[in-house]
Amino acid sequence: MMDEEAEQKPRQEEEEKDEEEKKARRIKEKKRKKLFEENAKLKKRGVCYLSRVPPHLKPLKLRQILSQYGEILRIYLAPEDHAIRMRRKRAGGNRGKEFTEGWVEFAKKSVAKRVASMLNGEQMGGKKRSAHYYDLWNIKYLRKFKWDNLIEEIAYKNAVREQKLAMEISAAKKERDFYLAKVDQSRAIRSSKEHFRKKQKREAGISDTVQSEKTDDLPPKVLRYFPQRKSVADAVSEGAPRLSKDVLAGVFGRSSR
Repeated sequence: MMDEEAEQKPRQEEEEKDEEEKKARRIKEKKRKKLFEENAKLKKRGVCYLSRVPPHLKPLKLRQILSQYGEILRIYLAPEDHAIRMRRKRAGGNRGKEFTEGWVEFAKKSVAKRVASMLNGEQMGGKKRSAHYYDLWNIKYLRKFKWDNLIEEIAYKNAVREQKLAMEISAAKKERDFYLAKVDQSRAIRSSKEHFRKKQKREAGISDTVQSEKTDDLPPKVLRYFPQRKSVADAVSEGAPRLSKDVLAGVFGRSSR
């Protein structure tokens, strides 16, 4: 009995291993089938490009309009630049979110081709009250273009934008650090100048006190005044006789004639 039980245990383990391997094979085969089916579906899909999105047209409204022509899988509308939107708001324009371009994925290529050829250049129509009633369709079928290409392009643009933002932020930080360094340098120069002025004032005050002390020590100057008499020549000239002006005028007047 013991020998039979010992022989049955390895057989059971082998059978369990075989069953697990079979399950793993089945799961792999199912995954392969799904991949093949998805690839086949992807090959059947078609993408249309909207070069212009009319104002006030949102993704839900676009899906509602185009779904009457065929099955739509995915829609992506590229939003406008934030700076342009803020500029429009300041100017008093539309405050809503606008889109610049878009992509629409149809379940079948034939439907996408038909929609692009039928609607391109035509009036959007619908209700006359709608904001995009008089707008024209700008739609084109993208040959050999898949949704994965769009995802890669969007990821690349996002990476480029993030890189630009990082460069701008680093440049702004460098400018800020340079400005702060210059401010600190100017403060240091100003403080050194003030310190030098204070030092000069101190030295000037000390020299003034020393000079005042020296002048205080010196004896006061004595100024002496002596009375003087007038000179003899001035007295003689005052008492000497002089010719009259009439006589001189007559002499010089005759000689001139």
